[in-house]
Amino acid sequence: MTYPTAPRSITHVIYDLDGLLLDTESINIAVSDHIATRYQRPYDPKMQSLVLGRDAIASAKILIDVLDLPISPEEFVRQRRSLIDTWNRTPNPMPGARDLSHQFHRSGISQAIATSSTRDTFEQKRAHHVEWFAIFEAIVVRDDPAVNASKPAPDSFLVAAERLGAKPNQCLVFEDSISGMEGAIAAGMAVVAVPSAHSDPADYGAADLVLDSLESFDPTPWDLPAIAPIQAPPLTSISSPKVTLNAG
Repeated sequence: MTYPTAPRSITHVIYDLDGLLLDTESINIAVSDHIATRYQRPYDPKMQSLVLGRDAIASAKILIDVLDLPISPEEFVRQRRSLIDTWNRTPNPMPGARDLSHQFHRSGISQAIATSSTRDTFEQKRAHHVEWFAIFEAIVVRDDPAVNASKPAPDSFLVAAERLGAKPNQCLVFEDSISGMEGAIAAGMAVVAVPSAHSDPADYGAADLVLDSLESFDPTPWDLPAIAPIQAPPLTSISSPKVTLNAG
């Protein structure tokens, strides 16, 4: 691996959610394609790269403009949520996500999630992974009262660092979106980018490191514990008790 700059010493880790920890992008692509088809508009999965990391309304505005859809952003979001609820698809972990986060948890590394998902949509996703998500010490959602602006603003990352008790320069952020990468950089944090299949890795040149998968991450240059040959606990029933969000 080559690093544009020398890796800094890291004590805390922050993750994006959609497309980084959970494979929600395949669901989002299917939903956007379905809505576009309703209005006889051609949808290209590469369009998903335009909205990665952005909140629901901002994403809807972009797709409406690109697809020339005759609906409002609010109507797009309403149809999107209705389809997701109807299909009831379970977002699976991205390759390496559970193993890496559990490894850091066992090693005593504090971790957080900073997502553009709102509280209600986050809870829907977490319901399938309650035990796993319990290892994260802070979770910052888009409608958290402390978050004034969504990615690419740095707010969610700065709030996550504050709740972890960390300085920004002690944090390493894992992101799959350009807007998330830009937000983390604006927050003064190091960034490892894991571009989605429909993104161009060349667009992530500002990141400290670009990987194909979390499975390829080597923590040792960042003064983080080496990966032990232990896999994360197997997926279990979703009937675990609800965990309260740290919303400040």
